[in-house]
Amino acid sequence: FPEMQKRGAKPGDLVALLSATGAQTETIPPSIVLITIGSVTGVSIAALFTGGMLPALVLGIALCFVVWWRYRGEDLSHVAKQSRREIGRLCLVAAPAIALPFVIRAAVVEGVATATEVSTIGIAYAVLAGVIIYRQFDWRRLPRMLVDTASLTGAIIFIVGCATAMAWGLTQSGFSQDLARAMSAVPGGAWGFLAISMLAFIILGSVLEGIPAIVLFGPLLFPIAKQVGVHEVHYAMVVIFAMGIGLFAPPFGVGYYGACAISKINPDEGLKYIWAYMLALLIGLVVVAAFPWLSTGFLKF
Repeated sequence: FPEMQKRGAKPGDLVALLSATGAQTETIPPSIVLITIGSVTGVSIAALFTGGMLPALVLGIALCFVVWWRYRGEDLSHVAKQSRREIGRLCLVAAPAIALPFVIRAAVVEGVATATEVSTIGIAYAVLAGVIIYRQFDWRRLPRMLVDTASLTGAIIFIVGCATAMAWGLTQSGFSQDLARAMSAVPGGAWGFLAISMLAFIILGSVLEGIPAIVLFGPLLFPIAKQVGVHEVHYAMVVIFAMGIGLFAPPFGVGYYGACAISKINPDEGLKYIWAYMLALLIGLVVVAAFPWLSTGFLKF
């Protein structure tokens, strides 16, 4: 944010883009949502990790197009352009940090660590890289970092807690079972089931946090998807993206307010910017749903 604000970007647009990418990156390892789906439905987590990369790229391209269109006439004459040599040097410097997601993915896929243990590996790697490689880990900042982390975690947990309470209410009312029965009766076979699933999870994502929604509806809907001929990994990608759109779309999406809390930006500032990004995500979701190969094409490798 600081670098983009130096270039003249508006805080509202930045938090809108952050929210959109929050939905777009839900299928990129080591996604907690993917791990949760694998845990509650029995789908291979390694297969989900493999299947999630290309769909995320499709939605990422859609977001890039919106950014390009919105800023295609921007005056960047005041921005210093780095040489290729400098870019290469900076890429080399950043390589150890960029490697962190790949280290985490490898640890899960290869069975080195479980989904819960891998977070500790990530923290240890980040600390060692800061101390040994970059030598910029200022221990005096640690108390303040812990306080900030606790404060932010408290705000996000409050949001998640409210969503979990809503999930409990839906469970007690029997709504989840009723919804599963209604969705299984939709005509149109696999395509009809995918379409109603997209609509249902966009709505569910706007009132529930992602993990409670998956725990509630995953065990009910994934067997139905398999019965109508939808590949489980493909269905997982459609569900995650649909839920992510609802989760980060205002005015109800709890993820949007979490992004605003992290960014320390008033939610009202992002409202007029976010809808173009949400439209791009919706178009990307339709593309991913229409072409199952994007989710399953690399599983055999």
